[in-house]
Amino acid sequence: MFSPNNNNYSRRRFLSQSGLGLLAFAGMPGLLNAMEGMQAMPKLPPRQANPNFKADVEIELFCKPASVPIFVGQQTRVLQYSARVLNGPKDAVTEIPGSYLGPLIHLQKGQKVRIHLHNGLSETTVTHWHGLHVPAEMDGHPLYAIDPGEKLVYEFEVLNRASMNIYHPHPHEITAKQVYHGLAGALFVHDEEEAALGLPSGAYEIPIVIQDRLFDDQNQLVYVRHMHERMMGFYGDRILVNGRAEFQIDVESRAYRLRILNGSTARIYKLAWDDGTHITVIGVDGGLLEKPETKPYMMLAPGERLDVWADFSGRAEGSQLVMRSLPFSGVLPSMGMMMHRGSLPVGSDYPVFTVKVTRKVSDSPKLPNTLSSFRRYQIADTANPNKPVPIGISEAHMAMLLNGRPYAYNDVQDFERIPVNSIQLMEIFHAHGGGHGQPAAGDGQAAGQQGGMGMGMGMGMGMGMGMGMGMGMGMGMGMGMGMGMGGMRHGGMGGGMGGGMGMGGGMMMSMAHPIHMHGQSFQIVSRSIANGMEHDYATVSDGFIDSGLKDTVLVMPGESVRLIKPFQDFKGLFMYHCHNLEHEDMGMMRDFLVV
Repeated sequence: MFSPNNNNYSRRRFLSQSGLGLLAFAGMPGLLNAMEGMQAMPKLPPRQANPNFKADVEIELFCKPASVPIFVGQQTRVLQYSARVLNGPKDAVTEIPGSYLGPLIHLQKGQKVRIHLHNGLSETTVTHWHGLHVPAEMDGHPLYAIDPGEKLVYEFEVLNRASMNIYHPHPHEITAKQVYHGLAGALFVHDEEEAALGLPSGAYEIPIVIQDRLFDDQNQLVYVRHMHERMMGFYGDRILVNGRAEFQIDVESRAYRLRILNGSTARIYKLAWDDGTHITVIGVDGGLLEKPETKPYMMLAPGERLDVWADFSGRAEGSQLVMRSLPFSGVLPSMGMMMHRGSLPVGSDYPVFTVKVTRKVSDSPKLPNTLSSFRRYQIADTANPNKPVPIGISEAHMAMLLNGRPYAYNDVQDFERIPVNSIQLMEIFHAHGGGHGQPAAGDGQAAGQQGGMGMGMGMGMGMGMGMGMGMGMGMGMGMGMGMGMGGMRHGGMGGGMGGGMGMGGGMMMSMAHPIHMHGQSFQIVSRSIANGMEHDYATVSDGFIDSGLKDTVLVMPGESVRLIKPFQDFKGLFMYHCHNLEHEDMGMMRDFLVV
């Protein structure tokens, strides 16, 4: 195994633990830029094609700079995927008209696929197949990132059931920047079970990729300008759908299938029809539900997908329906809300896209009562029913942590070593905020014995107002909020930010995190919320569907989520991380080593 660069790692740890505060960094974009790339990642030689692998579909995938018209006037510089089919069905790649997003890739379950990735960027990149169950060396781990001008070959068999998946970059510490500037696309898997349902298809199946972006007066994308935009996640003030502003879908008065993806780097949406019509959901990340579910609204965090049955039958020609994001609260700490004062605040009310009925028709397919079947695991099926694998979320100064540590290559802890072909019970929880009644994550967990960056030893924030967290380094700026990171909850791991924190107590720095796990989809077993957090939670809790297969789950402040995840077929490193991509790049990512 490769070892990280210890000198760079030590420098990064010092910066993250020192008294240079969040507000101080807000005025030091040069220092922010200098931090990028400090954590070393080994580089493997680009993988070449295996002549013995007989591909049913072969695709060339290019990533390169481009300029595209988004608004009137100057074209916008973006990064863009493009693709062409070398062998196999020509409709395996289709374009989204007028979009800078990558083309739609359509695959069939059981197909053998070869994809040639060409790096036409000025920096390293690698592509991750978000949602696909593929071997570790095909998953897009940063280990496999390629330099400008290089080519990487992926070869895998499609094992997934019918589902909407994502392809996007995953290079170390620059994932968010590349995704934000345009490198993302949707990948659909189809199977016989889905085909037998006769769901709307072709022109009646519409991809909806929602993104928020910020532009300057020359129509150019603006990205992270100071540290708090990274700590809280980056938020734009314009909503784009399929790469276009003020998006409108012209429909007939019949049923459609909307395949919705949150392609934002940080923004969470609370989607609802403006006339109060309930949303009918037929699928989530990992494919179709067993039966349709209706909700007054749906929460959609970065990386999550929704498969929506939208029936416009009976609506008059010329009528309109607007999908909005409704108000909600609690996803950012009070400090973050004060800092984020753009024209489109997090959790506010705004339109996302408009549907206009332009043609009256009489025929429309009917919503099936039953959609699919899949194996539903029970806790008794897991290898660890009394000792869930912990995933402890915490926000440290200048770093985002999982299980008390920032990301480092070759830093797998004992509980992150998973036996292949096992079914694991897991628990995601906030590893601070003790004293708010959040549940324990299981007896005897090994989590947190390592101490972690800034956990249990203070974080020395010192933000000009004397935040005095633990080490109290402060650097003369002192906020004096006395945050001392005390007692370890959850089996000894970094919990209990007790001791008079103010501004919301132990949850002051807590925020919502969409946690994504590479590899196979998981099943959500239960959710629980800490005492004192119920009010904010009530603004979002009716928008979760936990009955389907997921690969990304939104975990609210004070929330604990238990889930069951299989680790079948493949050994190797599989990442798990926050899909707030700024947080991922700041270290909220770890590896499972499947052995």
